[in-house]
Amino acid sequence: MRKDHNDVIKKIDLVALKIYNDLEKTEIPCIQLPIRSKSNIEFNEKFNVWKYGKNMIQRSAKSLDGAYMLLRTMYMIDFIKEMIKIKKSSTLREMYYISEGWDYAKFHSQNESNSLAEDLEVITSCMREDFKLRPEEDGARVIGNITIEELTRNNNKKKIHCQDDVGDSGYSIPYNVEPEKLSFKSADVDFIIAIETGGMFDRLVENRFDSSYRALLVHLKGQPARSTRRFIKRLSGEKNIPVLVFTDCDPWSYRIFASVAYGAIKTAHISEYLATPSSQYLGVTPSDIENYNLPTDKLTREDIKSLKSELTDPRFQDSFWKNEIKLQLKLGKKSEQQALAKYGLDYVTDTYLPEKLTEMGMVKK
Repeated sequence: MRKDHNDVIKKIDLVALKIYNDLEKTEIPCIQLPIRSKSNIEFNEKFNVWKYGKNMIQRSAKSLDGAYMLLRTMYMIDFIKEMIKIKKSSTLREMYYISEGWDYAKFHSQNESNSLAEDLEVITSCMREDFKLRPEEDGARVIGNITIEELTRNNNKKKIHCQDDVGDSGYSIPYNVEPEKLSFKSADVDFIIAIETGGMFDRLVENRFDSSYRALLVHLKGQPARSTRRFIKRLSGEKNIPVLVFTDCDPWSYRIFASVAYGAIKTAHISEYLATPSSQYLGVTPSDIENYNLPTDKLTREDIKSLKSELTDPRFQDSFWKNEIKLQLKLGKKSEQQALAKYGLDYVTDTYLPEKLTEMGMVKK
């Protein structure tokens, strides 16, 4: 997936060349890129994920804001080329502050700098990691019977067993999980459970669910970082391991599942690298609220709005999601993973998950 540095420089130089040529021809400089919204994502049969469609937006110097954005683009390209040249990297946050020295091109918010970095990804078909840009957040935590070989900062390869060589917090996924930095030497697990909350991850670890059910446990830390999704994608694909996603029962959690399984709208240009289309939703579902008589909270206005939006989201059009979302709107309730503690601390590992996994055919009765 990672590209040669010379190739990356050529690709970003083409962006600058386009603007230069426009000026040479006394035309108003502009660049085009896909509209990044749910109305412009379509299913890609080749990769079995959702990617941006053909609807485009133009960034043009015709307006003052557009001219500033093109100026920032030129500064960012120069900054990226310099980092590649001196073999340094920068966090997205550092780049935002570095722009303070860019005079009129400085960013007014980090959202602006983050969005522009994503725009360059879309235009060049490169990853921000190719640009030497690192996210602030790290990857999540992993516990299970797999052995990873990681390239250390001293350029030594180190094998790490994600049960025997880690503490209760597990193995921490680095921001770069590409083959040149990380490889999977062995994986003796039946499935991967990607878990939204840290509390539930810790509960399964403490109850040794990874050992009892031959599971690899991955803490998503809420909306999962790119490195976490890429880690799951690579491991699932290379070792042929099913992926199950275990989240809260609310519209925001369903989008966490969608980002793992279908591809996030924000990163639809690289869905084939991050999404695992075979992923299945493990729970908690609106049906579980009824079937397990779970404690609930009332849906807020924002929850209701988001659920209705998901009914029109192309990623949620199969009968399972339509039925569950409609049921949740009817119930007017939401619930958390931790609500299962109503029946005791061991209920989730002794009863709930075994029942759900049996229903899904992942474990035998």
